[in-house]
Amino acid sequence: MSRTMTIGERVGRVAGTWFPLIVLAAGAIAILVPQAFLPIGPWINTLLGIIMLGMGLTLQPVDFAVIAKKPKAFAVGVVAQYVVMPLAAIALALAFQLPPELLVGVVLVGSAPGGTASNVMVYLAKGDTALSVAMTTASTLLAPVLTPLLVLWLAGSYLPVDAWGLFQSIIMIVLLPVIAGLVLRMLLPKVVRAILPWLPLVSVVGITLVVLAVVAGSAATILSVGLLVALVVILHNGIGYGLGFLAAKAVDLDESARRAVAIEVGMQNSGLAAGLARTHFTPESALPAAIFSVWHNVSGSLLASYWSRRPPKGAASTTPALDDQPVAS
Repeated sequence: MSRTMTIGERVGRVAGTWFPLIVLAAGAIAILVPQAFLPIGPWINTLLGIIMLGMGLTLQPVDFAVIAKKPKAFAVGVVAQYVVMPLAAIALALAFQLPPELLVGVVLVGSAPGGTASNVMVYLAKGDTALSVAMTTASTLLAPVLTPLLVLWLAGSYLPVDAWGLFQSIIMIVLLPVIAGLVLRMLLPKVVRAILPWLPLVSVVGITLVVLAVVAGSAATILSVGLLVALVVILHNGIGYGLGFLAAKAVDLDESARRAVAIEVGMQNSGLAAGLARTHFTPESALPAAIFSVWHNVSGSLLASYWSRRPPKGAASTTPALDDQPVAS
């Protein structure tokens, strides 16, 4: 006999289902009336911290068991995350001759960890959700070190990069909130279980506000070079899906793991990239992340929908329930 969903679970599921369209609408509204959303700008990092806290609240020791069970799949996924997307970012930025402010923005997106929306997409795509969650968590925990180093290496010769400042920001925005969430779940398990169903709604509201703020701050740039940046973003995202899938196939992972790696590599924590861009560079540098926030949720949903109708062959079920997973960009 199936359990009746609570109000929080129903609201969270609706928020997660409509998330791509909500973000798309937010981007369009911010372009039309940017002045209305500029005051949100100073709150971007705080909003991202809240989203990362939600991610920490959802984590449990069992989420890391897949590392021992499937070390090859886990290693390939995490390495591909921090090799494919950063190198694709700089290659595309140079190929399309983007100005330094936009180049560093594309590199920031490529050097960001995986976004937790990827976990939901992998679930819908009948991929290995446990592997996806472990990859997202690992890439997030590695971000304070790898993201600043990658940005310095790839974009430092085009624009001054404060790697130490990036490191400090990621610690404050990502690492500390995730650790706080983990600690709170251990200390107050009953309280956390009560609020878990509402986390998807909190994350959707948070990332929607981030998109509104970032798009509003770079509305003029969007109108002048938005189509070019959108083309770069679409190609970047597509390369991530394609090379992620091929990397997993090259080491003979099963179909469900290939789907997980593909989606995990292609979908980035673009909200974090936008926050870092606004804090350490210019509003224009946040433009690639803003467009990526919108596009990768749309493309991820389309890819998940396609795969959902084609169950992976010969793969055991590795798809736990995602009722307590937040949605983040």
